Amino acid sequence: MPVGEEQPDPSRPSGDGGLTPMFAPRGIAVIGASRTPGKLGATMARSLSSFATGGGHLALVNGRDETMHPSIRAAAEAGPVDLAVICVPAAACPDVLSEAADAGVRAAVVCGGGFAEAGGAGVDHQRQVAKVAAETGIRVLGPNTSGFLAPHAGVTASFVPGVAGVRRGRVAVVAASGGVNHAVSFLLTEAGHGISLAVGVGNGVDITAPDVLDHLAEDPHTGAVALHVESVADGPRLVDAVRRLTRERPLVALVVGRHDVGAFAASHTGALATSWRTTRAALAQAGAVLVADERELVDAAGALAVTRARPAATPGVGVVTAQAGPGLLLLDDLRGRREHVPELADGTRRRLAELLPPMTFQRNPVDTGRPGPEFGDVLTTVAVDPKVDVIAGYALHEPDAVDLAAAVRRGRVPQVPVVLGVGGSGTRVAQERRALLAAGVAVAADARGVAAAAGALVADARARARDRAEPAPVPVPTGIRGAHDENQVKDVLDRLGIATAARMVCGDRASAHAALRELGGPVAVKLLDAAVLHKTEVGGVQLGVRTAGDLDAALDALDATGARRYLVEAMAPSGVDLVVGARRDPVFGPIVLLGLGGTTAEALADVAIRLAPLGPARAAEMPGELAGSVLLGGWRDGPVADPEELGGVVSTLGHLLVANPGIDEIEVNPLRLTRDGFVALDAVIIPREADDAQSDQ
Repeated sequence: MPVGEEQPDPSRPSGDGGLTPMFAPRGIAVIGASRTPGKLGATMARSLSSFATGGGHLALVNGRDETMHPSIRAAAEAGPVDLAVICVPAAACPDVLSEAADAGVRAAVVCGGGFAEAGGAGVDHQRQVAKVAAETGIRVLGPNTSGFLAPHAGVTASFVPGVAGVRRGRVAVVAASGGVNHAVSFLLTEAGHGISLAVGVGNGVDITAPDVLDHLAEDPHTGAVALHVESVADGPRLVDAVRRLTRERPLVALVVGRHDVGAFAASHTGALATSWRTTRAALAQAGAVLVADERELVDAAGALAVTRARPAATPGVGVVTAQAGPGLLLLDDLRGRREHVPELADGTRRRLAELLPPMTFQRNPVDTGRPGPEFGDVLTTVAVDPKVDVIAGYALHEPDAVDLAAAVRRGRVPQVPVVLGVGGSGTRVAQERRALLAAGVAVAADARGVAAAAGALVADARARARDRAEPAPVPVPTGIRGAHDENQVKDVLDRLGIATAARMVCGDRASAHAALRELGGPVAVKLLDAAVLHKTEVGGVQLGVRTAGDLDAALDALDATGARRYLVEAMAPSGVDLVVGARRDPVFGPIVLLGLGGTTAEALADVAIRLAPLGPARAAEMPGELAGSVLLGGWRDGPVADPEELGGVVSTLGHLLVANPGIDEIEVNPLRLTRDGFVALDAVIIPREADDAQSDQ
């Protein structure tokens, strides 16, 4: 959703949202139609001509052309007009849109540019279009959009050349960009899938991606949805729409902005929770499958439109390849995606040994040596293995050796989907791929595509296996607001059951020396000031203090920073440092974050994010997503993390944030994993502005 997108109207109804007149109209009027080649109105009239030949009412409107209708009202009197395609300059659009609404038109596409994306007067033009939509109830797609394609309704409302070649299919495309909308639609057609609906949201003054997703949740022509996201105006609205849709059919999401870190917040948690990471995490939590680029978007959505795996917490992938080299590429890609490729059971391997030559690899992956008549039996044998939920295969097109489509149809096992890469080129290869698709087998052209498609089936199966029930409430203290120094924050952690080190607050040097004598060395001595969030950066932390002399030197250093109070704290044993935080994201609301702690967190950005509140069991999944998760499993005889204990800490902080409108953020950094468990070494609470907190009451 690009620059200039309006906030969605909360009064809009959920469900279809009144988009049937847009995407399945009885009649269409092109306002600003033209007979001059190259003009937008001429291109749109030509693209929509197929609607008329299919029996729909198509009216061309241009008051300066006697062969066309002089007004939208005249066009509506000649036949039903549900949709107006507006092809006039930006300045004229608000009045034209208003006239269309007065004539009974219920939906409109504002195609041209020159609105908020152009700045200047365009901002006001867009504001006026949004005002007409809000006041009249006419649903508006755009402005600044290349339109949409609805092949099942015979509507090609697009000015992009070549759209007539986009075939009807089962994948819906919902894109922030009209260019991406068409590019993905072309790729889906080339891959043999086609589309059920393809929408470029444009500036989104009225219809936004969540509106289209709500419409698609009830669309019988759609088997899967490909979603392209550039930015999000209303995170909870998008999450709710994705959650509703994925109860009915799968959604694959491509989120743009991985390398745009934007303006970081003051804390580590804010810095790490960039919009890209948070958006991806929120969509995945709602049930979406995530991909990295448009090619994966096509492979993943295409596969899910054809087949789905049964729900499973840890789905296993069985790899079957007729050529070892591509099979290695496929296995390597699956491993890189952290997919589970289990070793096959003894019984499975005994049966494979009967089917295949002795020199072939048969543990998983299974290498047939060449596609032969036994290929179907091999697929069946692997599919019935108790550890296999999805089969990822590859074979070059060798019709003299085996009829791949027939072998796969014969070898398929119900509820164990097959993704097959068919290598080769030419019409016969294309025909074989189409035959496989028609048989319910997902198809890709190369090993990477197979891995992306298989990964999507696995991610979808995992998402469907998760409990989507609201988490049970976690008892947390309420009424927390205002600035807190480190000791006060740790008092809160103590109440939450999160371990902290023994500590003493000292108002002068004498009490600091008394604390050292009581706690014993070594201790950490810290500046204690609620206004200083990052004490290390100002020299406000002195570690390893053992003797009275060490303490005097440490206090001298702290006094140089302006310290008036000190915190003397027992040093924790060595271990692995993590950052755990909960904050209010400006788009999605409360979120929690887990990552590697200290400065490593910012350097590597190795984090997992969830919307809050969430239960401990769901939070316990987060450590496994970290690239550094190996460090939590006893790396080099180090401490071993209990995922449930760590999930409990994350979940508790999320519930604390939600229950306390006066908190904008709470962060524990580092939370150290030791042999005795987790201990919070430092923590901050950032209060919300008074007005923001009151708005949540």
